[in-house]
Amino acid sequence: MAPMSAFRKIIHADCDCFYASIETRDNPALVGAPVAVGGSPQQRGVVATCNYEARKFGIHSAMPMATALRQCPQLIVIFPRMDKYREASAAVHTIFRDYTALIEPLSLDEAYLDVTHATACHGSATLIAQEIRRRVREEVGITLSAGIAPNKFIAKVASDWNKPDGQFVVKPDEVDAFVRALPVKKLFGVGKVTAGRLHALGIQTCDDLRELSELDLVAQFGSFGSGLYRLCRGIDEREVSTDRTRKSLSVENTYVTDLPSLDACLGCLPELHEQLLQRLRRVEDEYRISKKYMKIKFEDFVTTTVEAISCETDLQGYIALCTEGYARGNRPVRLLGLGVKLEPIGSSSATEAFTNNPRSRQLPLRLEQN
Repeated sequence: MAPMSAFRKIIHADCDCFYASIETRDNPALVGAPVAVGGSPQQRGVVATCNYEARKFGIHSAMPMATALRQCPQLIVIFPRMDKYREASAAVHTIFRDYTALIEPLSLDEAYLDVTHATACHGSATLIAQEIRRRVREEVGITLSAGIAPNKFIAKVASDWNKPDGQFVVKPDEVDAFVRALPVKKLFGVGKVTAGRLHALGIQTCDDLRELSELDLVAQFGSFGSGLYRLCRGIDEREVSTDRTRKSLSVENTYVTDLPSLDACLGCLPELHEQLLQRLRRVEDEYRISKKYMKIKFEDFVTTTVEAISCETDLQGYIALCTEGYARGNRPVRLLGLGVKLEPIGSSSATEAFTNNPRSRQLPLRLEQN
């Protein structure tokens, strides 16, 4: 019997160069010019997104803006206007809701839609995707690409196939051939390190990966090996989830000049801590804290993260985490980040952590200031 996902109709909708597209829409003089949206090169800003004209120069998301400007001196750099991007995202999602209530947002510019039981366009996922793309172009003024497939994994891969302003369909009987040819780097969770390990084993494609048994993959990659075994066969049973549960919340800052010592890092913590508390106040009625963590990026871009089980956000706790994390590198620091892992109020794991910590029983979310 075919897996349940074979009977689903999933669309992965992905706006093309979203931030840059909004800027070009609002300023036609930018059409045809290389545009990047992101932070200032003088303050170690990075590229949040760029248009296809900029990508011709090798520019990509997360690239330091200073590097982007060296590669493309004529690059037009625009500081993000998040209110405008949220407004456009809301307009796109309003269009989505005309076709299905089963929408899983991944970010402002992309989402999964389950249109299995949709009645619009005679129930055709292909026609629904075409109509959504047309409406986004006409009503929002930007373009959107789509992947249509029986599951989320394949739909997301397919949405990249005909970018920009295109779509690609993988029918249930085409899944096997489509997945076999995919490079392993297309699999969820396979980054540079895992891809390198797979390549060292002579594995380049999902077809190669299928030569290994599930036991072999688990031996090589732990529990992640079971996921690799399923994905390289096109198996993904995840449903489109409309529950937008927040799992974490954080703040961070990249410093114009490297912080030269632990004392310099500790001196920056109170300001970051206050920013974190301000963000947490917006969700204190919905979530409890289960962990706190500290992120440190050293001058050579090596990053370390230290965490501790905690229901609190006390500054002293972050001082301890910072001290531990800094000792791992003991060299100048370019970025500091403070964060917490969250659990929804009422979830079993949150309730257990909450009741087992008597200091946390006074409030749903403890926001401590020193």
